[in-house]
Amino acid sequence: MQLARGIQVAVTDRHGGVSSPPYGSRNLGGLVGDDPEAVRANRESVARELGVRAVVFMRQVHSADVAYVSEPFGTDAPPMDGVFTGEPRLALASLGADCPAVLVGDPEARLVGAAHSGRPGTEAGIATALVEAMAAKGADPARMVALVGPGACGRCYEVPADLRERVAAAVPETFSTTSWDTPALDLRAGIEAQLRAAGVVDVRHDARCTIESAELYSHRREQPGGRFAGLIWLT
Repeated sequence: MQLARGIQVAVTDRHGGVSSPPYGSRNLGGLVGDDPEAVRANRESVARELGVRAVVFMRQVHSADVAYVSEPFGTDAPPMDGVFTGEPRLALASLGADCPAVLVGDPEARLVGAAHSGRPGTEAGIATALVEAMAAKGADPARMVALVGPGACGRCYEVPADLRERVAAAVPETFSTTSWDTPALDLRAGIEAQLRAAGVVDVRHDARCTIESAELYSHRREQPGGRFAGLIWLT
């Protein structure tokens, strides 16, 4: 899907790969217990289908750390949760199974970025850190277009009341209540608020809830399980 001129995005699902149950079948996560050869084959098939030269996968640790990349990390990826690049046809991946991906691009500066914004990362401001890092390299937040990927929705993401209070103290827009009237977090609302506060005007959503969408992996719905990816790249 075209996010902006010269910028493409995609969100994979759990189908079309070679992983065996319970990871069936297109698991892209390398740290969930799946056969490494199956994960490698799934990642290679995604790159072929997208028509990119390579895909950058992070070692995600729920941080607010961001780095510029020009090549994939290989087997020794440093811990971080945000990457950006100006290299064409180098796709950036954010893995998830309830945590939303944040995909951002500036079509004029020819910079794109991806972040993994789960509960700790949203609380720490990974989306803000990504926009700021890209701006430091010449991107303009006002020109950026962002897509927030699928994640656990604010009506399903139940948490203890004290955790809701703590996260909402940092990101007020995350405060939510489940459909069964218990404390919850709305990460999507919090991420959008962070992006807009950083100057991003055009914020879009793949609003699917991972807990409710059987075609996507969900850590809350099934363990063990795989990871899907939100990807962004320059054409």
